[in-house]
Amino acid sequence: MTFLRSRLNRNTVQGKMSRLILQMFIPIVLILLIIFAMILTRNIIFASVSGNIVKASGFNQNFKNEVDLQMYLYVSGSSDKIPYDDVSSAKQLAEELLTNTTDPDSRKAMNNVLTLCDNLSGYMRRIEQTKRYDERMNQLETNIYGITQLIEDYIYSYLYYEAGEMAEIQKQLDYWLTFEIAFVVVIAAIVIPIVMRSSLKLSRSITDPIMEMSSRVEEIGGGDLSPRTPVQTDDTSLTLLSTGIEDMVSRINQQMEINRQEQIKIRDIEMSLIQAQINPHFLYNTLDAIVWLIEIGKNDQAEQMVTSLSSYFRSFLSDGRSIVTIGEEKKHVSSYLEIQQVRYRDIMEFDIKIDPEIEGYKLPKMTLQPLVENAIYHGLKPKRGKGRITVSGTCDDHTITLEVRDTGLGMDEGTLADLKKRVLSEDTTSFGLTSAYKRLKLLYGDECSFDVKSTPGEGTSISITIPRKAEIDNETIL
Repeated sequence: MTFLRSRLNRNTVQGKMSRLILQMFIPIVLILLIIFAMILTRNIIFASVSGNIVKASGFNQNFKNEVDLQMYLYVSGSSDKIPYDDVSSAKQLAEELLTNTTDPDSRKAMNNVLTLCDNLSGYMRRIEQTKRYDERMNQLETNIYGITQLIEDYIYSYLYYEAGEMAEIQKQLDYWLTFEIAFVVVIAAIVIPIVMRSSLKLSRSITDPIMEMSSRVEEIGGGDLSPRTPVQTDDTSLTLLSTGIEDMVSRINQQMEINRQEQIKIRDIEMSLIQAQINPHFLYNTLDAIVWLIEIGKNDQAEQMVTSLSSYFRSFLSDGRSIVTIGEEKKHVSSYLEIQQVRYRDIMEFDIKIDPEIEGYKLPKMTLQPLVENAIYHGLKPKRGKGRITVSGTCDDHTITLEVRDTGLGMDEGTLADLKKRVLSEDTTSFGLTSAYKRLKLLYGDECSFDVKSTPGEGTSISITIPRKAEIDNETIL
């Protein structure tokens, strides 16, 4: 009887303990399930965003170059193929990404890509229907090149926004994982220490790679695009994601380097065009004038003209430098005017008044010659009678002002306004003035100014104002 009572009491205690343990574990399990569900949901969103990034990273990095090249070959008649397939592939990728994207900025970028692809196809069809070469080339430069650049830019904007979205999701994952770990550690410390070790091991296998990737994404967001080794983990999805992130960084680095090289090439071309200011006719006419002076026995003048021509080319070459001192530019312009004075002795006089104080300061090579050339050919030559060109340079505490003034034909208000508009908009129809202005803007930005004043029948003055800087990097405009 005593045994049965003892057994019953023991069973009752075990039952109460079982119910107590069950009562304790049910809310714990429910809480864990809720936390797990929230983490799982965010993992799904995380996987979706990462999948979008992986897909977007597969975008053809040479899209713009290939489409631009194929369209140029088509317009020039070297090919009869229009790259509709490339545009269709880009549009299909944008539609796929748009389907799985929830971030408003990312969706906006993809919608813009879809719209631009439709516009690009439309402009391709318009070029296909256009017969005249000039119109087709104008449409190519005005529409096709710009739209392909925008499509690439929006794809990279999409990658940027999705990376930010992924970083935000990772922060949420880190928060809930930290909460879950703390909860499990407390329960495990009270109930089952053995489970604690297993849970910690499991959680670390998940959180460490995520934390590393989170830190990596933050570094990328901060501008650190240096190559790194992908996170090492047994989770294939995390491994794939980390590899995808590093591949994305590598592609961005490659694209940035391509863009940098393209900019260098573009600026080299610009400088080559700018240096094309030496007109072959100027050289032919100068040599003819030297021969004529020799034939009529004016050897001293011929010698002086050869000396001026030699000085002109020596200052033009400037040992390959793109930046020269104002003193060197003064010698270059002086040589040019001495040569031109022999040719136009009946219509031109000149005077150079540059303050010696500013001759050591620097500016882009061949800044003043286009202004002087403009004064001769558009100011003095159209006007009957002799005129004068004055080149002056002054300074104050902060700025240097260089001016080229002529007493030539001058311009009315409409012509003057049109000239200013073309120069400021970098219109190539005013190449000499435009090139001088553009190089000054490349070097000084908004710190420089360019002004033209003119009165009909009295003449024109062109002035440039630059900051008074002691040192300028010779590579600034390269």
